[in-house]
Amino acid sequence: MSHVPNEKSILRTARRRVNAFGAAFDERIRSALAVVYKWKSSKFRSADTPRLTDHRAWELHVLLSAFVLCAFELSGTVVAVKHKEATSHGFIVLRTQEGQTLAAGDMIQTVEGENVTSELTLHFEDGSVHDEVAVFSEKEDFRLISDHLRQQGPTFPKSVDAHIKVADGDVEVSSEQNGKRKNEQHHLQIPEDVSNGLMLTLLKNISPSGPETTVSMVTPSSKPRVVKLKIHSEGKQLFSASGERLEAIHYVIHTEIGGIAGAIAPIIGKQPADLHFWIVGGKAPTFVKFTGQLYEGGPVWNIELSNIHWENDSAKNEKH
Repeated sequence: MSHVPNEKSILRTARRRVNAFGAAFDERIRSALAVVYKWKSSKFRSADTPRLTDHRAWELHVLLSAFVLCAFELSGTVVAVKHKEATSHGFIVLRTQEGQTLAAGDMIQTVEGENVTSELTLHFEDGSVHDEVAVFSEKEDFRLISDHLRQQGPTFPKSVDAHIKVADGDVEVSSEQNGKRKNEQHHLQIPEDVSNGLMLTLLKNISPSGPETTVSMVTPSSKPRVVKLKIHSEGKQLFSASGERLEAIHYVIHTEIGGIAGAIAPIIGKQPADLHFWIVGGKAPTFVKFTGQLYEGGPVWNIELSNIHWENDSAKNEKH
């Protein structure tokens, strides 16, 4: 006759499995297991609550094993370094879907040892600013160290100033909407595959012919949470530059919120729109276009490399 583990053995095993997964263990699964643990505690069980039967204990064992397996499958992917980042400075422009220019900005990267600082800044015509600075390492894998996102001005319905420190799990969010200001401090189990501010870099190192890649992201909201980003390639798309025909790899990123919030998000119109990136591949991959939202519920905009226009030299010639 096969041995059926008792309740204490089941819960002890489950705890070991949870601890083994650590930060990579999906927060939703941790919450579900916490409910089971609380059921066992004296605070949640009255004197007349029956103990688990062997049959129910076995069912609980199967359920917890399923949770652990599910969490493993939902864990993300740490992207390996194929192309080292370098010091660079690019100029970008943001336009509406109809082609109206709303903002111009920069993508700047600096490298110090094995750490890279990447900053994307957009200055809107109405004075608004979108600025994100990500610091990450690139020894063998890309690992986010910190991220600072700032969105301020009339373009954004809610001003946001969000700081993420991965090692400490600290997330600080200051926001202001309709004259009401909030300062929130949270502590999260931040997975090692968190991708805030890293997406352009990661896409240059993901194989378009490989399987779907999953990474994590911390939402910069007053109640931040970890969501999953599912990345897949839609193949190549032709474009032209200075009359030359080129190919760009089209990546699509779908946000999975998870839990009850994820189930109802599409129903109440809170599901984020898919993000689209176009990357030129080869021995030196580079960004060419982004289409998506910059904030929750915002419009879908395009970000592309800016055209350069030289100033007319006729005025200088007149002086000589």
